[in-house]
Amino acid sequence: MKMSKSKTRTLHCLWLFLLACLCSASLANNAKINFREKEKKVLDQILGQGKYDARIRPSGINGTGPAIVRINLFVRSIATISDIKMEYSVQLTFREQWLDERLKFDDFAGRLKYLTLTEANRVWMPDLFFSNEKEGHFHNIIMPNVYIRIFPNGSVLYSIRISLTLACPMNLKLYPLDRQVCSLRMASYGWTTADLVFLWKEGDPVQVVKNLHLPRFTLEKFLTDYCNSKTNTGEYSCLKVDLLFKREFSYYLIQIYIPCCMLVIVSWVSFWLDQGAVPARVSLGVTTLLTMATQTSGINASLPPVSYTKAIDVWTGVCLTFVFGALLEFALVNYASRSDMHRESIKKKRRDMEQASMDAASDLLDTDSNATFAMKPLVRHPGDPLALEKLRQCEVHMAPQKRPNCCRTWLSKFPTRSKRIDVISRITFPLVFALFNLVYWSTYLFRDEEEN
Repeated sequence: MKMSKSKTRTLHCLWLFLLACLCSASLANNAKINFREKEKKVLDQILGQGKYDARIRPSGINGTGPAIVRINLFVRSIATISDIKMEYSVQLTFREQWLDERLKFDDFAGRLKYLTLTEANRVWMPDLFFSNEKEGHFHNIIMPNVYIRIFPNGSVLYSIRISLTLACPMNLKLYPLDRQVCSLRMASYGWTTADLVFLWKEGDPVQVVKNLHLPRFTLEKFLTDYCNSKTNTGEYSCLKVDLLFKREFSYYLIQIYIPCCMLVIVSWVSFWLDQGAVPARVSLGVTTLLTMATQTSGINASLPPVSYTKAIDVWTGVCLTFVFGALLEFALVNYASRSDMHRESIKKKRRDMEQASMDAASDLLDTDSNATFAMKPLVRHPGDPLALEKLRQCEVHMAPQKRPNCCRTWLSKFPTRSKRIDVISRITFPLVFALFNLVYWSTYLFRDEEEN
């Protein structure tokens, strides 16, 4: 009997505990329901029909002056930066916050932190627009990515996720060794500074996602500034963000600069080919010239047609000149080779004539030596071969002795002019190209952007 009484008491306690839990849960649920009912009542109280007019802007500080709207941005991604269109695409979370004292409400001892709305037309909104926007759209998957929070003191926070394509005027004089500044400008469309003023949020007004990755650029830094504009209708408040992008040079080094250097070096191979290998030298020069022209046209196709000279234009132009110069050098060598052959034929004929004259003179001397009364003439005829030989020897002895020149001594090893042109080209072309590289890289790598 005692054990049964104890069990009965235990069961009774358990039932009481469960009943208390159910009662507390129901009370909490009722409290939540009542709390949500209070939120509804607050919204009806501040935004009810005939109580709030979204067409009227809120008053400024202490009820006077322009409405102050503070802006901050979170850059989620930067998709593309187009050189030919001079634009860039960015996705960001845009936030603006202002004070509207008409929306003050009771927070029920701190239990009601803020009210959330999804319809922007329920409250007054600043007429902000992006002045350098080309295209833009909101995000509506799965629901519209927008909310409005109303705080007890009347502060309103508006947040939305948007994607924009913005104009970015570029200076391509140093392309592809350049840096570009792309701006994002926000301004009021209809309210002048007497009614509406935009300010950057204090602290950190612009945040950028940490793992931001761009294919051909690096975001070095960003700066916030003000850009108020004056027109015939008044002065309008404006904010701007300057994004400083540095172009990644490694891509252009591999795709443009190294291939151009290789084409120029390949064109020099013709200097080492035999002068008689006309088909090989012509085909090599024409092929490298056409390849270089194709490379240049491909580079220009990815850039806008600007009126000034770019750094890449200087590089491709000089490389094309070197390749074309190698082709002209072969034309000069071919002409010099034909001239050498013609000169050699003339010299050969002259030597044959002199040899024939000397043979005839020796035969005449042999005939005269047999005569006992033969006498040597006091004066020889100018056309006498012996007189010509003595005159030549005298000119050699009387000519002034020149100092030995190492270049002439070295070039004297190559008897023909065509061979000398090839040998000089083997040294001159690489030296001039190396000097050009030194001037080019020292000029454009250490050139200040502000000089442009």
